[in-house]
Amino acid sequence: MIPPGQVATYGQIAALAGRARAARAVGLVMRGCPPGVPWHRVINHQGGISKRANASGMLAQRVLLLGEGIRLRRGRVPLDRYRWDAHARGRRTNGRREA
Repeated sequence: MIPPGQVATYGQIAALAGRARAARAVGLVMRGCPPGVPWHRVINHQGGISKRANASGMLAQRVLLLGEGIRLRRGRVPLDRYRWDAHARGRRTNGRREA
C-alpha cells in the first residue's frame, strides 16, 4: 500500500501489476475502489490530479493529499519529493521509514 504522505502514478501501479503499459486500465479499475483503499494517492505521470466528470472528486483528492502533508506546486505534486518507491521497503524514502 502507498504510505501516507507519498504518491504513485497510474503507470507505477500498472508496472507493479506486471502490465507496464496499462496505466489507463489502472485508472478505470480505480473508479470502483472499495472503502479503505487510498485512491487519492494515485496521480498521473505529470504529478497532476486527473480530470474527472465529477469535479468534486478532484477537489476531494486535493484536500486528502494536502491533509497528508503533500504540497502541490502549480496544481501538481512534485514527484521528486513525494513519489513512493515500492522497492525501497525498510529503507528511508522522502524522510520517512517504510515498513
